[in-house]
Amino acid sequence: MGIFSFFNKQNKSEDQANLNRGLEKTKKSIFSKITRAIIGKSSIDDEVLDNLEEILISSDVGVETTLKIIDKVQLRVSKDKIMGAEELNFILKEEISSLLDEGDQSIEDFSKYEGEPYVIMVVGVNGVGKTTTIGKLANRFKLADKKVVLGAADTFRAAAVDQLIIWSERVGVPIVQQGMGADPASVAFDTLESAKSQNADVVIIDTAGRLHNKVNLMNELTKIKRVMSKIIPNAPHEILLVLDGSTGQNAFEQAKQFAQATEINALAVTKLDGTAKGGVVIGISDQMKIPVKYIGVGEGINDLKIFDKNQFVDSLFGES
Repeated sequence: MGIFSFFNKQNKSEDQANLNRGLEKTKKSIFSKITRAIIGKSSIDDEVLDNLEEILISSDVGVETTLKIIDKVQLRVSKDKIMGAEELNFILKEEISSLLDEGDQSIEDFSKYEGEPYVIMVVGVNGVGKTTTIGKLANRFKLADKKVVLGAADTFRAAAVDQLIIWSERVGVPIVQQGMGADPASVAFDTLESAKSQNADVVIIDTAGRLHNKVNLMNELTKIKRVMSKIIPNAPHEILLVLDGSTGQNAFEQAKQFAQATEINALAVTKLDGTAKGGVVIGISDQMKIPVKYIGVGEGINDLKIFDKNQFVDSLFGES
């Protein structure tokens, strides 16, 4: 059974309820304000659109994405003669959904990698929940009966290695580590060799999250990728950037910098339950053109969700 097929067998109503709780602050920040801005209005006029623009920008959707949404809404209001709040909400949902790029849900048959482990390299600055995301992701794979091996290649901080060891023990999956100060590429090399010998399905490699010197970061990540590809051709198959949704536009800036340092092809946005800045998911997805694959909506081990843009938008608009 494919891994995403397994994930999606979860109780849909329970999953939506968890998402609703996780996005409650963002919902109140963005769409409750939108409702108040248009209630009692007999038409969608310039004042409503100006208020809508202000609400989206202040909620970390981002200026460029906000202007794109406003332009599309204005065009449809004019063309379709939209008058009421209910119709405007429908248009907003459609236009926001069209800007969201969700992760490829088709990666569920690992046999297409010809018996080689599926390799995920995880990047992101310190403090965004990177190691925690790896632990939760490992748990999801294990629940889908996949054999997982972790690699502790964030050797810049001893705490990062220790934290990943704790997660490996909690989830019950093996870890390859050489301790603080070890060569990250060497750790990645050993991890992939170990994973191959164990016939693992998935390898998740943690990496250091330094951005103060992008040249060094780029060189380090390039070296790790080069070494891994010697063991498993085309590895890593996925480079997952973890972003802290509660930092708003700072998360967007981090995404841009990491995109310059390495070829990211998937995003995980964490800590959405503790912030009113969940609108940043919309802006990042639109501007970066990199699919959001996972979102974190709580501290529990099962609170890392596969991103479903329709569920996300429904939750923001208060629909189940």
